[in-house]
Amino acid sequence: MEKIEELRHIVDGCIRNERRAQEQLFKLYYGKMLAVCKRYMSDHDSAQEVLQEGFIKVFDKIGIFDFKGSLEGWVRRVIANTAIDAIRKAKRNPFLPDNDFHFKQEAVDEMIDKEDWEHTELKAEAAVEAIQKLSPAYRTVFNLYVIENYSHKEIAELLGINEGTSKSNLAKAKMNLQKLLKKKYSSHF
Repeated sequence: MEKIEELRHIVDGCIRNERRAQEQLFKLYYGKMLAVCKRYMSDHDSAQEVLQEGFIKVFDKIGIFDFKGSLEGWVRRVIANTAIDAIRKAKRNPFLPDNDFHFKQEAVDEMIDKEDWEHTELKAEAAVEAIQKLSPAYRTVFNLYVIENYSHKEIAELLGINEGTSKSNLAKAKMNLQKLLKKKYSSHF
């Protein structure tokens, strides 16, 4: 069976609530989606909980998937949104700007433009560990912008914040990540 036919077969089975098809879909994307959850959540147990809840939503809504995009991308979006919902539940509104830290918008834009994160060579595990230490607001905006490729406008709409807050949270997340990683690897910098 070709890959697309196999995926269609699995999706059709999930639509019919067939346990075997659900298990196949879960196994197919478990590792990748756990990695997504770990980027949003501060610990492994929370990531596992979000993953389970996310797959329940995937199975619940799979009937709306139309194969116009990738199944993996669709599942990733459902899982990421589940993680964001979990963060919202845990803290009333972690995405509001801090009162103790203010930026001029021009300074934030300049900081973001000057950062060149693509050339930073970090082991994935160390990067995920550092990201997990960020506050929920910083971690969420960082993941949405850097990993999930959302625009600041999309992030603002999704989280109910303004674009400036999204940019500020991204800049602060990057600064905090730099501090965390420099501290951990001070002999390498």
